[in-house]
Amino acid sequence: MLKILIGFVLFAALSLFVIFKGGDKVDMTGEKHGSEAVHETPAPTTAAPATAAPAAEQTPASTPVPTTAK
Repeated sequence: MLKILIGFVLFAALSLFVIFKGGDKVDMTGEKHGSEAVHETPAPTTAAPATAAPAAEQTPASTPVPTTAK
């Protein structure tokens, strides 16, 4: 019983510490949907555009592929 009481007191102290440390920045209203939801805008990327790899030469399907005879 004593261990349960000590665990509860420690958990309550930790919870109060986190809540007081966050101050008024802690949002305790739960999940938000729609216009109230706050989304961060993605950071602009300055990566260079990817260059297109040269296409491999393709033979048309009607052209037979030469084979070597053994």
